Amino acid sequence: MISPDEDVHSSTDYVSVETQDSSNTCQNSPNESRDDATDRTCVPSAEGKAAVTVQKVYRSYRTRRQLADCAVMNKDNAWWNVLEGVLLQQRSEAFYAFRSQDTAAKRWARLKKKAAKVGKGLSEDENARKLAIQHWLEAIDPRHRYGHNLHIYYTQWEQSSTKEPFFYWLDVGEGKDVDLPHCKRSKLQKQLIKYLGPKERINYEVIVDEGKLRYRRSQELVHTPKGDKWIFVMSAGGQLYVGQKQKGSFQHSSFLAGGVAKAAGRLQVNHGTLELMEAHSGHYRPTQENFTCLVKVLKELGTDLSTAKMIC
Repeated sequence: MISPDEDVHSSTDYVSVETQDSSNTCQNSPNESRDDATDRTCVPSAEGKAAVTVQKVYRSYRTRRQLADCAVMNKDNAWWNVLEGVLLQQRSEAFYAFRSQDTAAKRWARLKKKAAKVGKGLSEDENARKLAIQHWLEAIDPRHRYGHNLHIYYTQWEQSSTKEPFFYWLDVGEGKDVDLPHCKRSKLQKQLIKYLGPKERINYEVIVDEGKLRYRRSQELVHTPKGDKWIFVMSAGGQLYVGQKQKGSFQHSSFLAGGVAKAAGRLQVNHGTLELMEAHSGHYRPTQENFTCLVKVLKELGTDLSTAKMIC
């Protein structure tokens, strides 16, 4: 990564590679016809090769410099991630440069694309739960800041007179210096929710083996020590995931990366034996119907519920 403090060429500087006879070792002899010269392979001279190399290096250098500019576009708010910076810059430029051309159809298209993140899985179970409204913000935020915290700032944004989009207002616009007493800016930036990818998710997948809950990958029996908070999510397809809750970093939305869930809640498991399962999730807010469906799936899988306390 190029340091933002380095002295670099401006975007108007460029290396010009002029095509000259001296740049190639193939030169027409006085007695050679043009056709004969065309058939002969020309080998670039050392100077020609050097010029081409310099131009290629500069293009790469300029691209990396532009990415570096994006990465430090808002140093105070820790926009350290290049991709996040590029996305923010593109969205911001599009908003201000082309807002007059924005149509209702385009706005609905953007909304549909964002909604797809939190609606993933509904095709498998139309009764599955989507994230609660306040946690939609968490799912579409590139950094996945905790939805509860984002919603506090979202309320402040709604009450303001700004015409800027919420995330632009929050991070680089008129609201970048807003620091609310009931959710300090430092807390907002620190509490980032981990969203699992497919390869990470399999580490949390649980199967039923002879009535007991067992992690699929490690084959270890699920055990939730007393005093710790353990949570579960069942996907729309019926896969069960279990992990330890970590407030502000690992929550129900982590398992399915904000996708829909058939059920979600808390549980207690003693060396594979389910002792308690409670439908409680601020992210998904499961209903009685969801919980009934959960119990049905667990029974079909052969889960031992003889000593389990089921609370909806």
